[in-house]
Amino acid sequence: MKYREGEPIRDTKAPEGPIEERWEKRKFAARLVNPANKRKLSVIVVGTGLAGGSAAATLGELGYQVTSFCYQDSPRRAHSIAAQGGINAAKNYRGDGDSIYRLFYDTVKGGDFRARESNVYRLAQVSVNIIDQAVAQGVPFAREYGGLLDTRSFGGAQVSRTFYARGQTGQQLLLGAYQALERQIAAGTVTMHARHEMLELIVSDGRARGVVVRDMVTGEIESHLADAVVLATGGYGNVFFLSTNAKGCNTTAIWRAHRKGALFANPCYTQIHPTCIPVSGEYQSKLTLMSESLRNDGRVWVPLRKGDTRPPAAIPDDERDYYLERIYPAFGNLVPRDIASRAAKNVCDEGRGVGPGGLGVYLDFADAITRLGREAVEEKYGNLFEMYERITGEDPYAQPMRIYPAVHYTMGGLWVDYDLQSTVPGLFVVGEANFSDHGANRLGASALMQGLADGYFVLPATIGDYLADARDFGPVNEVSVAEAEIAVRDRIHRLLSVDGDRTADSYHRELGKLMWDYCGMERTEASLTKALERIPELREEFWRKVKVSGTNEELNQALERAGRVADFFDLAELMCLDALHRTESCGGHFRAESQDADGEALRDDEHFAYVAAWEHAPEGPVLHREDLAYEYVTMSQRSYK
Repeated sequence: MKYREGEPIRDTKAPEGPIEERWEKRKFAARLVNPANKRKLSVIVVGTGLAGGSAAATLGELGYQVTSFCYQDSPRRAHSIAAQGGINAAKNYRGDGDSIYRLFYDTVKGGDFRARESNVYRLAQVSVNIIDQAVAQGVPFAREYGGLLDTRSFGGAQVSRTFYARGQTGQQLLLGAYQALERQIAAGTVTMHARHEMLELIVSDGRARGVVVRDMVTGEIESHLADAVVLATGGYGNVFFLSTNAKGCNTTAIWRAHRKGALFANPCYTQIHPTCIPVSGEYQSKLTLMSESLRNDGRVWVPLRKGDTRPPAAIPDDERDYYLERIYPAFGNLVPRDIASRAAKNVCDEGRGVGPGGLGVYLDFADAITRLGREAVEEKYGNLFEMYERITGEDPYAQPMRIYPAVHYTMGGLWVDYDLQSTVPGLFVVGEANFSDHGANRLGASALMQGLADGYFVLPATIGDYLADARDFGPVNEVSVAEAEIAVRDRIHRLLSVDGDRTADSYHRELGKLMWDYCGMERTEASLTKALERIPELREEFWRKVKVSGTNEELNQALERAGRVADFFDLAELMCLDALHRTESCGGHFRAESQDADGEALRDDEHFAYVAAWEHAPEGPVLHREDLAYEYVTMSQRSYK
């Protein structure tokens, strides 16, 4: 797959001046819409996770007429509910040296110096407001004996800044956003459409003016129009088939927008989470995350000797390799996810892995139980231990957990400026669906922080600047609406007409394995070239042989899956192209050809200190570069030793 270079791209909305003043400067410079006019303006929000739910609730409370869509049967079933460990905020309640600047620095460094300074500093600033907002909503954060909010540590930090609600932080935060959303639904400012999937973006006279959705119960194709569109549809980790994402998570919404002109930034930046329950068989359709918070008290180890198959209790301490503590003494088991994942892969590649196939390492709580007592460990992690036992049949209080890295999050997404607006005017993108804050690797507990920062605080403050011109937008072009609807109907008809002999799931599984093998934790020029040869072949076969049973005019999950898999094929190709062109290693993107003497990721700042923003074009992808400049941190080789 070939590409060509396009014009450089620049974020023109980010203010200049002292970094700590930029967000206030931008908020003041942004034009306002008076309350009476807000009632005349409409906004579509697609997705009801933390970013989408909080955005719809806040925009509704501001007075806009909001229409919200989700493909689940209830907004509260968005995948944000699965987040376990916590949410970062620079409150410094522990008095351990945390600050807004330290959170900013840790995030830029954790992202391997591939994120924008202005966006990350704003995220750190807003983080302190998120906790106040959530507490006011009644989110039951863990508290110390005296009643103060408790915090714990996460990877890539040497302070305790992560607020948590046992192992259910995402669930509790989502319920807070959901209650705020339901309040606006009852007030009439938000209209909710559950069981509707966005299948196309409507662009009229160069502006995003609506979406085409499919009623997943009746199959009816509907067009909905608005003055602006917000995508909050999450990440694309399910391109790998096996991931910690819910099975419904997909790329269709952002991929449709990409095909309509929105640039796609850094698609090769995918995060592999180091603490997941290992694959147990070919029958699996997803993987299960075990929270990074477990690495606060759990110790990661493997046998010192290759091929040691003794039960863990039979291996004495001096015959164990606590490899993260050995290699990274300053951070120990709390190194960032990309580093912990590669370290686990390395020891397994050496033949020291545990469990079936040798694809696992131990996460051991024996020391913590001895030090704190079982009751204290159960209070902190009880629901996670119970989940592990139900899935594996093993008691983690009596023997170590077995864990192995798995796809968890995507740092790439649609390109947005400082206002969270894409290259399609009127199309805003929030949460994991955009690329903006994490660079090449996201630190643990920062996804919830970004989603709620975007939804509660950033988007509501910036979208008004765009909507202030709404009187000049004019009516939506009926031809644009008709063309979008026709494109959706034609695609559905094509999928139903193939009548082949293979399910969409079987193609998805094959594509996912190909991506894991050739564009997973380790990438090479040879593997990526092979993937770029095989993906078009598999896609061509899909369109000849896929079997989609049933009709459009009914609840048809086979049809839903087929449409999503078709988009995954196109995205996978762009991911591999992006990974091939970026010959450096950085964060979660590890090119085997670019590593230092210790096997760590070796960046090439001279040639790759930029955001790769890809444009969809008929003749092939076009690469636009956004150069990254650092004024407040110094780019250096990351060290957690």
